[in-house]
Amino acid sequence: MVSAYTGTQIRAAETPLLQGGGGPALMARAAHGLALAVVDELKRRGGVYGGRVAAIVGKGNNGGDALFALAELARRGVRATAVLTGTTAHAEGLAAFTAAGGRITDGLEPADVVIDAVLGTGFTGEFVSPLPSPHATVIACDLPSGVDGDTGLASPGVWRADVTVTFGALKTGLLVGRGRALAGRVEIVDIGLGPYLPEPDVRSLDAADAAALLPVPRDDWHKYSRGVLGLVAGSEDYPGAAVLATAGALATGVGMVRLVAPDAVRALVLAAHPEIVGSAEPRGRVQAWAVGPGIGDDDAQRRALATALGSGLPTVVDASGLEALGDFLVAENGSSRETTEPRLAEVLDRLAEERGVAGERLVLTPHAGELSRILANYRSNSPDRAAIESEPLRWAREAAERLGVTVLLKGSATVCAAPDGTAFIQAEGHPYLATAGSGDTLTGILGALLATASAGGTRPVELAALAACIHGWAGRIAAGGGPYGAEGLAGAVRRAVGRLG
Repeated sequence: MVSAYTGTQIRAAETPLLQGGGGPALMARAAHGLALAVVDELKRRGGVYGGRVAAIVGKGNNGGDALFALAELARRGVRATAVLTGTTAHAEGLAAFTAAGGRITDGLEPADVVIDAVLGTGFTGEFVSPLPSPHATVIACDLPSGVDGDTGLASPGVWRADVTVTFGALKTGLLVGRGRALAGRVEIVDIGLGPYLPEPDVRSLDAADAAALLPVPRDDWHKYSRGVLGLVAGSEDYPGAAVLATAGALATGVGMVRLVAPDAVRALVLAAHPEIVGSAEPRGRVQAWAVGPGIGDDDAQRRALATALGSGLPTVVDASGLEALGDFLVAENGSSRETTEPRLAEVLDRLAEERGVAGERLVLTPHAGELSRILANYRSNSPDRAAIESEPLRWAREAAERLGVTVLLKGSATVCAAPDGTAFIQAEGHPYLATAGSGDTLTGILGALLATASAGGTRPVELAALAACIHGWAGRIAAGGGPYGAEGLAGAVRRAVGRLG
């Protein structure tokens, strides 16, 4: 499990060590880790001795880390220079740097490696810095200067690092927003904070975690043990969504799919997947529901969605289903859409009181635009799509906590948030996943996991993160053959699941 922390959490973990006189030891470990990362890059470029390393150095501890690292490098024969951004610098670090033969310069000199050490975890606000040599490898000290370590927000002029060497633990801002894009490869240097760290701000599943969460059939299981997924998907306008969601569910390993769809859609899906059971309305035993892909304005499909929401079973709601949620209360009241415009928060409150499905067992899977519309149900100043894409963790958490549901916010880094604030960030995907129908496949994957794990104790937010992992890995597997459409994902999903099982 990969854990990430806010800057406030990191500073709090450092406090007892600093109060006990451990500050110099913390800085020495950080500086040594940074120096080793620079050495690795110089070796890649041809050699350490005689290599050129320049740093832009701020006045705080972040600058001190870099100055001590430069001193270590200078003692190994590196030509080390530093640009000081303020009138003062970390005194001990500066003394060590100059004693080792380092030079202070007025501007960045041509270099093989440039260290960005202006600002660290305490930064918020705006930052502007001169550009490094275009041929230099940029290594950020703890964070790229100008990136907020809590949110991933970044100033316009932030350098994109090739490598970020972060100290003590991973920072949340390196996983989301522009911070993730600007960090490059992230290396974590252990400086001894482990015993003092609290519960992480966010987590990220690795392959071992995903394998442990994936339900693996036992010898005595039958098709019902493997889970039965009720799927409300497809319409005359969007029949392919049902095909793709069904394919995703079957490739993930569910025991049966009961598809609710119009006759023509069922015929299309049966031609591709003859093992499914289909009907025009909800019928038969299921252990979870996946609703919404491609249902559009089909009245019968929206009534089927209302039935699924009222079942009290784990339910994933995607695509058109997110738009149709408000109609659930209309259907219950027998009112027309013209006379009643229920707010989503009211719908979910009613579900929680009367139906039992709301809560973390209800999983909404919006993209940023859809989440903006969801937030507008209870916010007069709802963020637009761009704002949500800049701070996806903030807004996914707010929606989950305010609405009392699990939220899977789709994006280049997928954020999964539970009502209690628990959050996962998964970024395994490939750019080719940004294709029509990809989200329908994800709905099938997550629905299958909810159905198969319905009798277990795995939280829906963990299953959402697992679904994002499988979907992302499948995207990378499929990308091995070049660009693809969503129809090429199912086989890759099966291979991704097979590797875990």
